[in-house]
Amino acid sequence: MQTPLVLLPGFMTDLRIWGPQIEALASDTTLALPPLGPFDRVEDMATHLLTQLPPRFALAGHSLGGHVAMEILRRAPDRVARIALVAAGCLPEPPHQAAERELRLVRAKAGQLAAVMAEDVPAATLADGPLRAPLAEFLADGAEALGVATYERQVRALQRRPDQQKTLRQAHLPALVLSGSEDRLMPPQRCDFVAGLMPRGVARTIAGAGHLPMLERPDDVIGALREWMGWSEAAVMLR
Repeated sequence: MQTPLVLLPGFMTDLRIWGPQIEALASDTTLALPPLGPFDRVEDMATHLLTQLPPRFALAGHSLGGHVAMEILRRAPDRVARIALVAAGCLPEPPHQAAERELRLVRAKAGQLAAVMAEDVPAATLADGPLRAPLAEFLADGAEALGVATYERQVRALQRRPDQQKTLRQAHLPALVLSGSEDRLMPPQRCDFVAGLMPRGVARTIAGAGHLPMLERPDDVIGALREWMGWSEAAVMLR
């Protein structure tokens, strides 16, 4: 029986971010689609999710969901069969970026959430083309639906996120790191660094995608995830 697949959403998004993959992969395996929960620390999100998830699972996370996925791996390595990270780094937030988030948080609380989100995830981080404008609107609408309280919690989680380099170096499991070729928030070079830390890490760049490759190039992401799900847990992967 195929290992269940857990899909975690990213910063200020919900599981619609994985919509095409959910539709395609539901016939391949059991899917678990939990929200990140009402927490302001990556560690607390991971602790809560581990009480909800199957005994053993494959794990994929985008952006903030990728940070949570790494923390789940750190806490329960025996339960994670394989990991996929999409547009997610592994380093703590630099102080200057944390300070910039603090200023945006003040503005969000003052009623400027839509404008702030457009700075957190600028349209320019999405690939140029007909999908850029509707996807930027999708992000704005999703953030408004989640609200300022969720924004504050997730900002705090990103500001306080732990360094996961040691976790990744010790992760001897099939590992896929996806990036969009046009992503300015998490460019391919940074994703290559993440993959390079893992003994079996494989980096793949999705051509023509930005920060949301799951929606910008859904078929490419579906294909990459299907291939990753088929990798042997025992085999040594070559980069």
